[in-house]
Amino acid sequence: MTDRLSHPLRSDARDNRDRILDAAREVFATEGLNVPMREIARRAGVGPATLYRRFPTKEMLVTEAFEEQMCACQAIVAEGVADPDPWRGFCLVVERICELHALDRGFTTAFMSTYPNAMDFAAGREHALRSVAGLARRAKATGDLRPDFVLDDLILVFMANGGIQATSMAARVAASRRFAALAIQAFRASPQAAPLPPVPRLAMARPT
Repeated sequence: MTDRLSHPLRSDARDNRDRILDAAREVFATEGLNVPMREIARRAGVGPATLYRRFPTKEMLVTEAFEEQMCACQAIVAEGVADPDPWRGFCLVVERICELHALDRGFTTAFMSTYPNAMDFAAGREHALRSVAGLARRAKATGDLRPDFVLDDLILVFMANGGIQATSMAARVAASRRFAALAIQAFRASPQAAPLPPVPRLAMARPT
C-alpha cells in the first residue's frame, strides 16, 4: 500500500518542479530576474509553499533554471558533433544555438551579472568551444566549411544574433532563423543560393 502511494507523490513532485522551472525560464527571459517568486508560482500553477519547498531562495531557482539552459546548449553541441556528416552537424549547431539564444532574451547575461559566483561558467564554455572547434576541423576536411573560418567567426555570429530586436518572441525566433541561414551560407566553402526562411517584422533600434 505504501509503495503504491509513494510513486504518484514522487511523480507529482517532478511535475511541479518542471512546471516551476518552465515558468521561471519564460518569465526571466521576458521580464528579467526581478519578478517576485509568488508571480512565478502563479504562472506555474502551484502554491507559494510548493515553490519555496522546492526552491527556498530565488538564487536557487534562477541557478537551476540557468543550469538547464546550459545543459540544452551542451546537448545541441553534442548532437552536432555526433552527426556523421560534419557540415550538417556544424549547421545544426549554428541554427539551434541561435534559436536558443533568441528564446533566452538576455537571461544568460542577467544571470551571470547577478550571480557571478553561482556556477563555473568557464569549464562548460571551454568544453563546448573545444567540441565545436573539432567539428569545424572535420567540416573543413570535407571541403564544406570555408578554409579561412576561425572559431571567433562563430562567436561573432552568436553575439550579433543576441542583438536582434523584434516585435514579438515569434518574430525574434524567426529573425534568428533567417540570420542563422545567412551565416551558414557565408560559412560554406562554395556558397549556394539556397532559399532563406521568411522575413519577420523587426523592431528598429532607437538611435543613441
